Amino acid sequence: MEQNLSQYKIFYEVAKAGNISKAAKELYISQPAISKAISKLEDSLNVILFTRSSRGVHLTPEGELLFGHAQAAFQALEAGEQELKRIREFHIGHLRIGVSNTLCKYILLPYLKNFIEQYPHIKITIESQATAKTISMLEQHALDVGLVAEPSIHSGLSFIPVMDIQDTFVSTRHYLNNLYLREGKDADLFHCGNIMLLDQNNMTRHHVDEYMKEHAIEPKQILEVTTMDLLIEFAKIGLGVACVIKELVQKELDSGRLFEVSLACPIPKRTIGFAFQGGSQSNALKTFLEFLY
Repeated sequence: MEQNLSQYKIFYEVAKAGNISKAAKELYISQPAISKAISKLEDSLNVILFTRSSRGVHLTPEGELLFGHAQAAFQALEAGEQELKRIREFHIGHLRIGVSNTLCKYILLPYLKNFIEQYPHIKITIESQATAKTISMLEQHALDVGLVAEPSIHSGLSFIPVMDIQDTFVSTRHYLNNLYLREGKDADLFHCGNIMLLDQNNMTRHHVDEYMKEHAIEPKQILEVTTMDLLIEFAKIGLGVACVIKELVQKELDSGRLFEVSLACPIPKRTIGFAFQGGSQSNALKTFLEFLY
């Protein structure tokens, strides 16, 4: 399109009004300026768009053809503006969140409940997956925000901390009593016990493995589990000693249903929070980040 959009806008308003004077008032420009813009458009297209009379202007057949296309174009632009206004007024948008099953159930859901109550028109998509996958999708701009552990954050991602979590080993007293009865009271729990851990694809497992390597802890019998919920349930039935997030079993610890294994050096705490790309952000993400603050 070689012509300036403003020339088409002037043509469109003149055609609708059928009068240069009325169009001038609508556009807040002078009649000579309108006449000059129409003439330039006609010259550039090498057609006559209007016939002029004392009563105003009328579209030629060529003008009618161009008006049909101009009308569709400006109506489409107006519809786009109205849609943007609707999105802004009703906080309509799409928020894509990445999170592990555990963090989704125990940490994200309360945030989402309050957020949805305030912004019911924002569409939310949740990718429930491993933290490493969430980080990768954030870096590729395939997600807006991810709930992850801070040590997993790569350069270029911003981070809003939510809470600290403590990984720890738990079991039932019954399991421990039977183990020490069978192996002796001085038995090494990690040598004799059934140690239950998340599978090696999990970022939590990497964190725990680093801790055990640093402190020369080498479990002899490991049961790998895919979810934290299963670890907790297996620990409750006395299947072994599970490495879990302490905050998720605090009620069981308080009630005595589970017992926390004492470690010479506790596993370092981790910080959980929302990670996202800096720079340009969707309105939905901006709204969610403002909600977090």
